[in-house]
Amino acid sequence: MPFDVAHVRGLFPSLGDGWIHLDPQAGMLIPDSVASAVSTGFRQLSSAPGGEHPGARAAADAAERARRAVADLVAADPAGVVLGPSRSALVAGLAEALPASTWFGANVVVSRQDDEPNIVPWIRAADTHGAQIRWAEIDVETGALPTWQYRELIDQRTAVVAVTLASSTMGAITDVSAIAASARQVGARLVVDATSAAPYMPLDMAELGADVMLVSAERWGGPRVAAMVFRDPSAMASLRTLAMNPRAEGPARLEPEPLQGGLLAGLTASVEHLAALDDESAGTRRHRLVTALGGVSEYTRRLTLYLMTTVQHLNQVNLIGTAADRVPAVSFTFDGVAAEKVVRRLADNGICALADVPSRALVRMGADDFGGAVTVGLGPYSTPYEVDHLVRTLGSLG
Repeated sequence: MPFDVAHVRGLFPSLGDGWIHLDPQAGMLIPDSVASAVSTGFRQLSSAPGGEHPGARAAADAAERARRAVADLVAADPAGVVLGPSRSALVAGLAEALPASTWFGANVVVSRQDDEPNIVPWIRAADTHGAQIRWAEIDVETGALPTWQYRELIDQRTAVVAVTLASSTMGAITDVSAIAASARQVGARLVVDATSAAPYMPLDMAELGADVMLVSAERWGGPRVAAMVFRDPSAMASLRTLAMNPRAEGPARLEPEPLQGGLLAGLTASVEHLAALDDESAGTRRHRLVTALGGVSEYTRRLTLYLMTTVQHLNQVNLIGTAADRVPAVSFTFDGVAAEKVVRRLADNGICALADVPSRALVRMGADDFGGAVTVGLGPYSTPYEVDHLVRTLGSLG
């Protein structure tokens, strides 16, 4: 059936605040089911896992439920799901856990397209171990990340390839499977940040060819926690233990400390929320996720096309990046008006948008020469009326 945006909007009581929320990159609105799960979890799951008393067992169960939920989201094995406070913490932990021999004469390939959490930890680790950083560049016309360059960047000394599945600022989707083919030939570990794609499209690690995948729940309406998923859980056996608990096993070996139970309950509830975006789908949670996110993808693609088409009619607005295959994120500059001033004007008219999001891609595209870029994004609760109000407000600046 067609995507029911009215049903979805009913899941978000915070939409009653009167604002138009076009800033999911800063955190998507939290649905009522997630807020309730977090609140209940903080009251009932105060113990740490590891003991035999009921509180400890309940905390351990909450962690396992969270691992299963993330595994369903990315079509993986729960035994390969590592939980953590943020993407940057998880990537830094992975870099630390790699055997020292990994770094001898090695190089790491990163991209200008990625968010800082999937770049900075690798740069720091490479600097510490004397490894080389190689940069994949974006196409300055489309904002996409051409995959042909990886055939030249990846060689027998490449230890890690870190790349995003979708740009958080320009929305361009990367053909990760093509990059995976080059990484696989030399045995390099492919680390894919799927955070910006997860709210808008079904994910399948095996199909993409990712060895490790990162997601962060605040981008789809969950708490500010993240997950790092290994396609092959046995690959963790070669990594050094990071846990403070010397008895930790499985993915817990890569978690310095367990997360609070309330956050884990919220993470599980947020994945259930995604699966419920199509209220008529049935079957396993994985099947419901694929169905619901397929509907979200179709709806937001149409709405993004409408957004880009109408914004382009404004003479002073310059869209950055024209990639056709994209998630609903758009960045633009405004002739003669700095991004901060544009965002303030939008806020005066009840619209939440972002100015000067840290992005090496936007810098490479020349956004700083125009006073910075404004970034807007759509959620499954966004409507054509909200797009129209954005365009009218931008037009009033002309």
